[in-house]
Amino acid sequence: MLCAIYKSSRKEGMYLYVEKRDQFEAVPDTLRQIFGQPIFVMLFNLKGKKQLVQASNQDVLAHIQQQGFYLQMPPLQESLLAQHKKQYLS
Repeated sequence: MLCAIYKSSRKEGMYLYVEKRDQFEAVPDTLRQIFGQPIFVMLFNLKGKKQLVQASNQDVLAHIQQQGFYLQMPPLQESLLAQHKKQYLS
């Protein structure tokens, strides 16, 4: 199954996967507002041999089939304070 992948115009590292290109009807309005203008990245075959980097193809496919979309959040980053403490207090 092909899906379309979009990146957020507002939040770096946030991606939205939908079943068909430019089909956002299943995405809640609140999420669309937070996500901003979707920027098309690519089409991706979820049943192909190539694997996604930050999510499993099977999880993304299941979410798209159940709710019509999959939202990939940016990875959590350690706070600067925590980094400082590790560097100087270890």
